[in-house]
Amino acid sequence: MDALDPTSVSGLQELVQFIDFDRLPYAVLVALVGFALLVGFSRLLDDMGERFTDRRLTFKQIKALGRFFLYLAIPTIVASSVLRLESQALFAVAGSISVAVGFAFKDLLGSLIAGVILLFDRPFQVGDRISFGGFYGEVQEIGLRSVRLATLDDNLVTIPNSKFLTDEVASANAGQLDAMVVVPFYVAAAEDFQRARRIVAEATSTSRYAYLKKPVVTVVEDRFLGERFVTVITAKAYVFDVRYEKAFVTDVTERVKVALRAAGVRTPDQQYRDLDLHDGREAR
Repeated sequence: MDALDPTSVSGLQELVQFIDFDRLPYAVLVALVGFALLVGFSRLLDDMGERFTDRRLTFKQIKALGRFFLYLAIPTIVASSVLRLESQALFAVAGSISVAVGFAFKDLLGSLIAGVILLFDRPFQVGDRISFGGFYGEVQEIGLRSVRLATLDDNLVTIPNSKFLTDEVASANAGQLDAMVVVPFYVAAAEDFQRARRIVAEATSTSRYAYLKKPVVTVVEDRFLGERFVTVITAKAYVFDVRYEKAFVTDVTERVKVALRAAGVRTPDQQYRDLDLHDGREAR
């Protein structure tokens, strides 16, 4: 850790003389009440989000804004209650105090400003699924210092607010409850691709997780996979709640694979296996 600048140390020492120690119990009480209010406010909005699921992201966004401003308001009230701000001498040492505070909290202040920008510019919101820096997951919190991202494998990633001001970030749902999910399926190039496409479209549109107020699209294209030609059928559909994204993918994939097998439509792996077996029999 870098040594504190002598000017900063002097400023902090000068600041101590303006603290009204008689008002410290009141300041502690304000801090405790503020903390209880913060916890209760968060739990109330979490419960309301689970009860009214169609407004879940709205409650999450209200919670994020409320927590952010409570984090600012509580320290401000505490500081104003214990500091003798009416003292004329306070202004005489304002320069030293500002240097001390700026040096001690420069990183926090930078992150705080970045957090305010994120809240009002809104490149993403709490509850969004975003891709950033190789991570993909749900934004759990936009705090004073950092953004907390819960990945799909249940890791909690903490990213400094300032990173989002300079790097690219992609939001899958951009504040909406629903989000597009893209699921590719591969079939052998010689198979009945029209039948395979109908199977994919039916499995996607009849999934219990599908949001049918938005279109379900299937796209067919041919690609080289390794050294062989294959047909790719891509399902593009919306899940009604972004937190069911993986459940939606699992449901559709499972039913498509069962239906393709029942219809006798082979995947590239099955076709290659059949060709290898045929070549082996001819060689014998």
